[in-house]
Amino acid sequence: MDDTRRRGRGLRVLAGVPLTAVLALATTAVSAQELVWARYGDIDSLDPHRATSTLSMQVWDQIYDTLLAFDMDGKPGPNMAKSWTVSDDGLEYTFTLNEGIKCHDGTDFDANDVKFTIDRAFGDTPSLTRTSWGPITDVTVVDPLSFKVTLGSKFGAFLPFLADSFSSMICDTNTVDTFGSATAIGTGPFVLDEWVKGSEVALSKNPDYVNFGEPYDNKGAPHIDKLLIRTVPEAQTRLAALRTGEVDIAEPPFDDIESIKSAGELEIMVAENTGQDVFWEFTTSRPPFDDIRARQAVAYATDPQMAIDIIYGGLTNREWCPVARGVFGNDQEFCKQFGYEYDPEKAKALLAEMGFGPDNPMKTTMFVWTGGNRHKLAEIFQSQLAQVGIEAGIEIMDIGTMNARVKAQNEDATSDEPGTFDMMTWSWYDPDILYQLWHSPGAYSGFSTPELDAMLEETRTTIEPEARLEKVQAVIQYLMENAVHIGLYSPGWEWVFAVRPEVEGFKVGPFLHPSFLDVKMSSDG
Repeated sequence: MDDTRRRGRGLRVLAGVPLTAVLALATTAVSAQELVWARYGDIDSLDPHRATSTLSMQVWDQIYDTLLAFDMDGKPGPNMAKSWTVSDDGLEYTFTLNEGIKCHDGTDFDANDVKFTIDRAFGDTPSLTRTSWGPITDVTVVDPLSFKVTLGSKFGAFLPFLADSFSSMICDTNTVDTFGSATAIGTGPFVLDEWVKGSEVALSKNPDYVNFGEPYDNKGAPHIDKLLIRTVPEAQTRLAALRTGEVDIAEPPFDDIESIKSAGELEIMVAENTGQDVFWEFTTSRPPFDDIRARQAVAYATDPQMAIDIIYGGLTNREWCPVARGVFGNDQEFCKQFGYEYDPEKAKALLAEMGFGPDNPMKTTMFVWTGGNRHKLAEIFQSQLAQVGIEAGIEIMDIGTMNARVKAQNEDATSDEPGTFDMMTWSWYDPDILYQLWHSPGAYSGFSTPELDAMLEETRTTIEPEARLEKVQAVIQYLMENAVHIGLYSPGWEWVFAVRPEVEGFKVGPFLHPSFLDVKMSSDG
């Protein structure tokens, strides 16, 4: 990196450059507020309708804004929309927008942009999270600052969804072919300068930004001038760059966290209320996991608490529920009633019933996605499974590849190869994630039954909180008793940040949304 781009750190005098020019460069370097955030992977798309990854979502947070915003407790409230009313039958929502919201190209953001965004999510190439928008049948522009959304049925997760990045508002000038790959016009705190795929997303502050609802102190434009989001796959490379000052924020190597804390050179921040859930799921379309006993055997044979203690220490928690801590419906004691305590003898007994034993192990393959020391976690689970007579190979792949492989496995009911299972990961803000995953055909064409479909539909159409909780927990019980969704731990990815001392005001909002609105860069770190 050109040292003159950093805040005066390591400024070098270049041969042949006049002293006045060097001094001018130094002044620019000190005054320019630039932050470099290194992550293990790149975004999938700048288009919030074309990806579902956390890596993408966290970039959308900077470029776009949402109609509602989560407070620090994860409750949705006003943001771009300052108010709304709901009809008595719960099927019509009328919203009023704040005045003065500007798109990055200088045009006014109004109700027409909202209609453009939602219509596009249901268009010929719909959003990958189309079902998350709910049963929307119509969006009507009432006037430039108000619009009405009509639903075909009640939808309990509608308002929370409008606070999530997947509902990012897109300006209606995004009609060019390069949208999502080279261009992205939003209203968020930062403007896209350039996306160099596999390398860097370069952003500049939006001087017109007004914070109407995000739970941060700064109500205007960001303090920093530039935000550079770099792809640095190797954890040790990220740590080295943090130590030299080339990088300001990054996920550190987990094996080095204690030594980093002891040295005091970097601050370690652990995000809370991430909405992340890491769990076992199974190919149920063919043996062995079309038999509930095989699924239960895996659940009884693995000891998540021991594994996460070894790999992550106190940085994460054993998760008993199919929805993560901080999400509506999560109740550890309730879920534990239907969970699977580590019990290798029960696992062996179930396998014996199926005809497996020491001389005839149950063979399968475990899919795991890269990063976060998950390969080490998988090796511990592999050893635990071997002790009860389950011979599980391990395949490591990126999350996009794993999602595609899981779906393909579920849709191949005639293969002679044993069915696989995987360490799946999802982050969501509402128990509606269970609908996305398990209502037929499901996100991965996996386990489904008419009974479960009916129960999941009730979780969506029940709005009153106590009644909805009852419906959600009925689904949780069903999934756990049928060994369909076996919670392992939460949080599970990109939730630990190492931060240089020059960085002041960095915050991570609920459901793992890093914010740079309050960030300032000091020169005496």
